Amino acid sequence: MRRLLIFFASLYKAVKRFSQKLRGATPLTDADRRIVSGQTWDDFCDTLKAAGANIMAHNNQDSRTMAEGYRYLSRLARGGLEAFVEYADPLAPVLRCMVHETVKMGADNPDNYYQNAVISGRYEYRITGNRGSVHFLTFSTQKGGYGQGGDLPPSGFLDSKSLITGPDGELEIILSTKQHEGNWLKMDEDSGMVMVRQTFLDSKTEKRAELKIERIGGDGLPLTVTGKSIDDGLMSASNLVAGASLLFSKWTSDFMKHTNRLPLFDEKKSTKAGGDPNIAYYHSYWKIEENEVMVITATPPPCEHWNFQLNNHWMESLDYRYYPIHINKHTAKINSDGTVTVVVSHVNPGVENWLSTTGHTRGTMCWRWIRSDSRPEPSVEIVPLTALKKGALQND
Repeated sequence: MRRLLIFFASLYKAVKRFSQKLRGATPLTDADRRIVSGQTWDDFCDTLKAAGANIMAHNNQDSRTMAEGYRYLSRLARGGLEAFVEYADPLAPVLRCMVHETVKMGADNPDNYYQNAVISGRYEYRITGNRGSVHFLTFSTQKGGYGQGGDLPPSGFLDSKSLITGPDGELEIILSTKQHEGNWLKMDEDSGMVMVRQTFLDSKTEKRAELKIERIGGDGLPLTVTGKSIDDGLMSASNLVAGASLLFSKWTSDFMKHTNRLPLFDEKKSTKAGGDPNIAYYHSYWKIEENEVMVITATPPPCEHWNFQLNNHWMESLDYRYYPIHINKHTAKINSDGTVTVVVSHVNPGVENWLSTTGHTRGTMCWRWIRSDSRPEPSVEIVPLTALKKGALQND
């Protein structure tokens, strides 16, 4: 029945397009023609279907990993549609959280609250609000944007260390290609997105910055829906699904070459993908059996912040709403010699700084040093669970 419905739907669209071609008279743009003919929707669906190849390239994984892969694509599709169909207007931008508890990508940081908005270098913008008490706050403008393909190199950067605020934490930031006094976030003519990262030491006690963005000199009204806006939006949304899954799938394959190690990640790659230039990333792959434990030891240097997290195979952070899957400068207990020991296992062996695999036997992982004086590489050791007696690794 399903195949029959698809056949008749395809036949109807073919007849409709042929009829429109015969009538021909109405002058339409390419985008309008794609919308009227249904080609826009076909291409959107075809790109989503093609994105499945990025999951099938890893089809030697277990069924749970593959199921999470297809859930990952559905999450990207949901995030992409919201970003590029609902909130893609540079005349009326909205700071919104695109990556969160149920839309994840690229080793999303559980200590971060991410916001972004579509902008254009043709205009000027103002961000206003209150600084709150969040530990670290960064603003950056990026060239291009998610879903457009290519890289996301930064065009401007501003962080809470240099941010000027009022006595009660109030702030105003001007986004412009021209230099401004006060808080100025530089844009280039081809800047297409502003990104905000709020990094918490303790999200339970720190207050999030409350921010909004507006275009300077505009009436605040959005563009009307057009054939081009929907054609572009659906294309960008599907490109996000295909592009992000392809990029991070490739990264995962590379990480598997140094499984259970934490080497420094290529800074150029992270910056091109929209990473924070103040962060040293240590991305890798982990794999432990049911009777094994992964023990990570590091010596934290003087730094603004540091954290470590576990992800699944697709570089989605594990479910931090319900499980201890990440640790940071504030939550970790430090050893008497200044080192920190993090223990990863399937069951809690009764030690400090324990992280749960949430039933996974493999995945990706990431250690971050943020604004650090040095960049020591964490060491990783796999030991039998039976060798880890209760309290054996308890921090002093």
